[in-house]
Amino acid sequence: MIKTRRDFLMRVGQAGGYSAAFATMQSLGLMPMLASDASEVDLPADAGKGVKVAVLGGGIAGLVSAYEMRKAGFQCTVLEARSRPGGRNWTVRNGTTVEFTDGTRQAAQWDAGNYLNAGPARIPSIHKTMLGYCNELDVPLEVEVNTSRSALLVSDKAFGGKAVEQRQAINDTRGHVAELLAKCIKQSALDHDLTSEDRERMLEFLRIYGDLKGDLKYQGSLRAGAAQLPGAGPVVEQLRAPLEMSALLDAGFWRGMMFEETLDMQATMFQPVGGMDRIPYAFAKSLGNMVQYNAPVKEIRKTANGVKILYSRNGATQALEADYCVCAMPITILKSIPNDFSARVNAAIRDTTYADAYKVAWESKRFWETDFNIYGGISWLTGGPIGLVWYPSARLSSKTGVVVAGYAVEGNSEFGKLPDTAAKLAASRAAVERLHPGYGQHLAKPIYVNWGKIANNLGSWVGRGTGGDYYEGPYKEFTTPDDRFYFAGDHCSHVGAWQEGAALAAHRTLRMLGERVKAEKLTGALKSARV
Repeated sequence: MIKTRRDFLMRVGQAGGYSAAFATMQSLGLMPMLASDASEVDLPADAGKGVKVAVLGGGIAGLVSAYEMRKAGFQCTVLEARSRPGGRNWTVRNGTTVEFTDGTRQAAQWDAGNYLNAGPARIPSIHKTMLGYCNELDVPLEVEVNTSRSALLVSDKAFGGKAVEQRQAINDTRGHVAELLAKCIKQSALDHDLTSEDRERMLEFLRIYGDLKGDLKYQGSLRAGAAQLPGAGPVVEQLRAPLEMSALLDAGFWRGMMFEETLDMQATMFQPVGGMDRIPYAFAKSLGNMVQYNAPVKEIRKTANGVKILYSRNGATQALEADYCVCAMPITILKSIPNDFSARVNAAIRDTTYADAYKVAWESKRFWETDFNIYGGISWLTGGPIGLVWYPSARLSSKTGVVVAGYAVEGNSEFGKLPDTAAKLAASRAAVERLHPGYGQHLAKPIYVNWGKIANNLGSWVGRGTGGDYYEGPYKEFTTPDDRFYFAGDHCSHVGAWQEGAALAAHRTLRMLGERVKAEKLTGALKSARV
C-alpha cells in the first residue's frame, strides 16, 4: 500500500525509470535546480615567489597545475614524455600515427577537417571549471549533439531485429507507462493516502507526460514520429502505430533510452571547434617553454630540501631539482619508475589498475544525415560485441565525416575476446550494418585506438571495480601529500575519467601546496632546493 509521496515516487521510478520519477517530482514542486560554479584556486599573486615546482605529466592536470601556479608566482617546469600536450586528450587527424606498445601502427588518412577525439570528446555544461578555462584561453566551443531522437535502437530480440527510432521507443514507452499509472491512480490502487488534489494533479501531469487521450489511454503520439508527415494538398499527417509494450520489454532498450538522463550526459554538451586537443594546445601556448616535451621521467627522488627528478632528453639523462613535485602522471606509468615515495603510496600504486577503453572510427560519406536524418547523437545496439555507434557533431552536412562504431572498455568483453584487429574492425562494420542495412560498405580508412596499448598511458582511467575498493584504499593515499610529493589527475577526484575531475584535483592540490608554502615561509622552514 502506498502511504506517502516518497512511496509513490519510488513506485513511479520502478515503473517508469528515472525520467518519470524526475518529471513527477517537478510536477509536485519537489525538485529545485542546483547551481554549479567553477572551481578556483585563489592563491595570492606572490604565494609561490621563490618556490620551484616540478610538474610531471603534461595532461590536463599537469597543465592546469602549472598554469595556476604561474599565476601565483611559482617557478614551474612541466616534463612531458610525448611530443605533444594533453595526455589522454588526443585528437587524431589526417597524418596522425596511432602506435600500440606491441609495435602495431596505423596512420589516419582522412579528409582535411575530419578528426577523432580518441580520448575525451564532450564537455558537460555542469563542468564549469573546464568551460571556464576554454573561455579564459579563447578556445571556441560548439554544441556537441550527445543525443538525437532520430538515432536508432536495435535488438535481435524484438521487431524482427530491425532498428527503431529513439523517438518512437522512448515516447511509446512513456505513453504505455503513463497509461498504466493513470489507471492505477483512477482505481486508487497506488495512492490511498495521497490527497484528492494530488491525484488530480498527477492525472493531469500523466495526460501531458504520456500524451494520453481523454480516456487516459495511449493510442500513439506525434512525439513518436509520423508514418507520413503533412504536406500540400491532400497529404495529411499520419501517426505511427505505437510499439507494443511487451515488445519494448523484450528489446531491453533501457540503457540507450535513459542515457540522456544521466546528469553529466544531459544537454547542453560542448566540444571545442576543430577537436578536443584545442584545449591542451591553448594551455601549452600560454605556458611556452615551461613545458619540456620528449622528456620521459626516469626516477623520482627526494633530496635534503626538496625533490630531484631524473628524465631523458635528447638521448641524455638530465636532472631537475625543485622544492616540490606535483605528480600528474598515470598510475600505470608510475608502476615502472624508481621512486622515493612512501610505502603507503607505493602500495597504492601497486593496487591501482586502469581500464582499457577503446574506440573504432571510420571515415564515410554522411549517409546517417542524408538518408536517416541523424545529426549527431548515439545509436545503441543490444546484443553483440559493439554497443553503440556515435555520429559526429562537427561539420554537419559536409561531404564526409568520422563515425565511431564502438566505444567501451575492452577488457574481457565480447569485443575484447575477438581474435585480432581484423575481427574487431569486422564487428564494428557489422554494427553499422545492423543499424543501417546496406550502408556498412561505405565505411573506410578505420582507426582503432585501445588506451591499454598506448605508450605513456597504458590505460584509460582508474578501474574502480564493483565494490568501490579504489576510493576506499588507493584514492585516500593519492589525495594525501607524501612529504614534498603531491598528486593530481582525474584519479584524485570523484569525477573520474573526465577532464573536469583532473582540473578539480589540480586545484585541490594547489590549495594544499599553497597553504604549506605559506606556513613554511612564516616559520622560515622553506629552504629552496636551488640553494
